[in-house]
Amino acid sequence: MPAADDESKLVALSLSGDREAYAALVRQHQKMIRAVTFRMTGSPDDSEELAQEAFLRAYRQLASFNGDSRFSTWLCKIAINLSLDWRRRESRRGKVHARWTAGVVSGNDPSGGFPDELSRRVQEALNRLPAKQRAAIVLTIYENQSHVEAAKTLGCTETAVSWRVFAARRTLKRLLKDLSHEQP
Repeated sequence: MPAADDESKLVALSLSGDREAYAALVRQHQKMIRAVTFRMTGSPDDSEELAQEAFLRAYRQLASFNGDSRFSTWLCKIAINLSLDWRRRESRRGKVHARWTAGVVSGNDPSGGFPDELSRRVQEALNRLPAKQRAAIVLTIYENQSHVEAAKTLGCTETAVSWRVFAARRTLKRLLKDLSHEQP
């Protein structure tokens, strides 16, 4: 993670029209934003598109960044919101479209783009979570944000994040119980 001072300087330079400064911000945060969008969508192609859109939107709205939080937190919030919007659009397309997409993906790549069976199963379980719970898990577990940081990113209270993480973990435990080495 870059230092907050470095981020602030790069943001200030970007606001003054220095495109290289914004490119540096993109390079610093692209891995994190791609990971967030991938965990939110489960789709490598869609996550790449959403990550690019997050950086474009952030660039267009850079003047509205007020510095109350780190740039990375603000950027992550944009990526999460884009991912949540994407999820709502996807769910409206219906189950028939989802089955067709799954058939196309599995026909082209038997692993579905995941490195192993465990990763695939965990992502499937994440995809079954309600969007707000998935966002809380992605931010706190995969992106190592504190509940306070995740609350800022999601625009909710720390208590809401804690509850969402609790509920998500309970659901994930149920969905992945056959992967546990423990006896019930």
